[in-house]
Amino acid sequence: MATEPISPSVVEVICQGDSREMGFAQGAGAKNKIHGAHQALIELEAFRLLQPRLLPYPVYRWLAEKKAAQFLAGLEKHYPDMNHRLAGIAAGAGIALNAIYLVNALEPLLSSVGGCTTCPGACSAIAIRGARSTTGEPILARNFDYLPLVQPFYLVRESRPKAKLRAFEFTTAPLAGAVDGMNEKGLCITYNYGFTIDTPLASAAPLSMVISETLQNCGTVAQAAEWLASKPRYGGGLLMLCDATGDIASLELSSTRSHLRRPTSGTDTLFHTNAFSSDHMREVQAPWDSVYTNNAPTPLRGKRLHQSSELRDQRFQELLEKADTLDIEQLGAIMADHGPTGTPNGDTPCMHSPYWYTTACLQFFPKSRSIRVAYNTACQAHYQEIQL
Repeated sequence: MATEPISPSVVEVICQGDSREMGFAQGAGAKNKIHGAHQALIELEAFRLLQPRLLPYPVYRWLAEKKAAQFLAGLEKHYPDMNHRLAGIAAGAGIALNAIYLVNALEPLLSSVGGCTTCPGACSAIAIRGARSTTGEPILARNFDYLPLVQPFYLVRESRPKAKLRAFEFTTAPLAGAVDGMNEKGLCITYNYGFTIDTPLASAAPLSMVISETLQNCGTVAQAAEWLASKPRYGGGLLMLCDATGDIASLELSSTRSHLRRPTSGTDTLFHTNAFSSDHMREVQAPWDSVYTNNAPTPLRGKRLHQSSELRDQRFQELLEKADTLDIEQLGAIMADHGPTGTPNGDTPCMHSPYWYTTACLQFFPKSRSIRVAYNTACQAHYQEIQL
């Protein structure tokens, strides 16, 4: 898990100015990736499964783009900056605005698990601080378990919004929102998808957009938790929050509910995968015995929805109990773990499965304002470091 010298290729675009200017910079700077992501939809099985059998793909995509535009039409009310940013991305990339709407709407639409037909991904995150950290510095490590098809379109951007907080954000090229990020105050947020079944409020935004706005406006875990829980949003997620003071928390979110979990007394560690811990949140989570139907992507059919989360949570508990303190190499080894048998699969912290893979790994150091990034499995990660 070596660290390479800082490479200019890690941060691919710098987005600054007002919202439209920021979007235009992203669109122009990541134009090829944005067009590639749009073209790759034809290979995305979860998207194609929703296509009526007799409807030609070009017509289906056109109709999906129109539906996505309608779905995101309410952004102007609560998230006007994100709406302008989407328009800027489209203009900068020279692509139809409805095409950008579609890619941004897929995040919440494919995370809907009514009937267990589709799925948003896996992911794992651990935060340590104080007595559990060898240096005393808070550290947040996460594995982004997703489809290898999407990996070529990953992007780290530097956002410099006018009169707001600067941040590094990990995302995919067409997205206005962020999957993970750290701002100049040291606030870090990572996003694991959740499996929720409640109905969103009107004018909601995908969680990634809410995360990006949080990074622009908040400097502490407490501020971020309050901001995130108060905003209309679509989708479920478990967000790991960490700041420069060493405050850490796991924020469980659905479209209508939230629950903030902090370390129990005397501990300085938190971890989560994709399953809620709170009984209050489990009321709006897909039932524990849910099974993917034949309408799900082929490798997932017949599997229990929460199996991977359950087994990864158990494994993290076991591994973390074995060490009193952790340095970054030990923490990286936990994220790279291949389970009790040493054979990686879809239920191990470092995920290797026919559907999901650990496609990116990130490590955040909020006190020193640095991030290590690797677009690979955790067991083969070769990190590059960037500094705010």
